[in-house]
Formats: sequence, structure tokens, C-alpha cells
Amino acid sequence: MKRRTSLLLSLVPFAVLQSCAPKADAPKQTLRIGYQKWGTISILKASGELAKAFEPKGVRVEWTEFPAGPPLLEAMNAGSIDIGHAGDSPPLFAQAADIPFVYFAVSSSSPDSSAILVKSDSKLQKPADLRGRRVGFGKGTSAHTMVLRYLEKNGLSFSDIVPVYLPPADGRVALEAGSIDAWSIWDPYLAAGEQTGGYRALTSGKGYVESREFYLASRSFVEGHPQLLKDFLTELSNMQVWAKQRPGEVNKFLSDETGIPVAAVALAESRRNRYETEPITEDLIASQQSLADRYLELGLLPKHIDVRKAVLEPASK
Repeated sequence: MKRRTSLLLSLVPFAVLQSCAPKADAPKQTLRIGYQKWGTISILKASGELAKAFEPKGVRVEWTEFPAGPPLLEAMNAGSIDIGHAGDSPPLFAQAADIPFVYFAVSSSSPDSSAILVKSDSKLQKPADLRGRRVGFGKGTSAHTMVLRYLEKNGLSFSDIVPVYLPPADGRVALEAGSIDAWSIWDPYLAAGEQTGGYRALTSGKGYVESREFYLASRSFVEGHPQLLKDFLTELSNMQVWAKQRPGEVNKFLSDETGIPVAAVALAESRRNRYETEPITEDLIASQQSLADRYLELGLLPKHIDVRKAVLEPASK
């Protein structure tokens, strides 16, 4: 059995696991969470379950929305948030920029939640057709990983395309306008494009990306509030049961959150397997390290990083 480097719900020594509920007259503590409009953390926000669970503990939850992982991690570096989530690439660039964060858990994999989209009438049919084409995606995001792996696994190189760096909200507009030829993106933006009938997937993420959410926390927060991190992780893990029992309610929540029609959200949710919260394993560390090393070889990552150093180790017994 592979050694796990992080044990869910066993993150801190026994001594600090004693009840730390504040007195009635104690000032409220604030837990600051950065979230994107998709994923388990988004459902946790929309459901109100986290705020409900933390209020008796004297903890107020503060939410800040981000369009993607890179700006979320920049905010963590600035001390504006304590906890957040991102795909596979943003933490690598953050670590290379010496942002003090740790991976403390990860979602299960949903490779069908990512794809490279083209217009329905596009002549692009196979990997080689991307040669010399303008491909849009968020720099340093999981969509970046998708493009890199799709190209390299099909005998092409990153230099064979013209990368166009776009935030998620701008990609579909650029594709429709013809300023890019293909768009690498994730759900729910992917599903929204597919639902219009004007776009098709050149490829799904299967075989190229795992499309996981990595759950991240600032190192200072982990060191200063281990019990609060443990409590948050408990609620995050509990959300899988809550959400699976309320698919219609979850679809409505996420539609309201994103402004994307319920039908598109339902399509995205039907292929999502992100509710399960898992520990960071040796295999995941190796996968992240391999991706970091490849970004370094391509000159996209400024320096070598050791992914393991950013993984929260289980507490010593």
C-alpha cells in the first residue's frame, strides 16, 4: 500500500484537538475563503452549511470570489484569504513564486470536466490541425496543462501553436469572434458552450488531465489555526453526502452562482466526480512534480521546485 503523505481528519497533534469553542463573550474569529464559481467549495458556500456549522464555534466565514486559481493564490500571498482551491498548475507557479501555502487535500478526478472546444463548423478535427493555430486558455491554469499534454501526447510541441492567454469568461467570446481557433476550458464554461450547439469538443480531458481540485491553505493559517483547518476539512468532506442527496438544489445553486443556465450546469454536474475529498498521495505528488519539471523545461516555470515541500505532512504522534 502506498504511503499517504496526508491523512484526512488527522492533521494535528492530539493536544490541539481538544475543544476550543469560544466563550459566549469572546470576539468572533473570521475564516477567509477564496473560491471560484465551481467545485465543492462553491457548493459549501451556496448551501450555507459551513456558516451554519461554524457559527456556534464563534467563527464567521468570509467569502471572496476569484475567476481562476492564479489570482486566488496571489491573494493568499497577500494575506487576504486563508483557504482556497485551484487546479493542478496554479499551485506550481505559486510555489515557484515562493508563495507560502500548503496542499492539505484534493478532490477526486473528473477528466471529462475539461476539454478543448472549437466551433461546430471548424475544420479542426485532429491534433495536427492545431499546428500554427491560436489556442486560448488561462496561463498557469489546468487548461494550460490540458493544451500542453494534448500536444505532446500527439507528437506536437507547445511551440507548434500560438498561445493566447485569456481568463475563462473571455474565452468563448474570443472563439465566437474568431480571434482564437480553439479554447481549452473546464466546466461549467465548457458545458455552457456545448449547450448552445455552436461548439464541439476537439478532445475531452480523458487521458490528458485528471481535473482535480487541490485544496490549499496559507502556511501561517495552518500553523496558527490547526483546529480550524481540521473543522473546515470535516465540513468539506461532509458536503459530498449533502450534495449527492440534493442534485436539483445543487444545480440551482450553481446556476445562480455562475449565471449559467440550469441545463448546462446539470450537464456539467452529470460528469463531475469531485465531491469526494481525498488525501494527497505519493502518486499525486509525483504527478505534480512531473508537470512542474516539464513547465521548467519549457521555460514557463522560473525555477525548480520540490512539490513535496508544499504538502502538509501528517502531525507527528
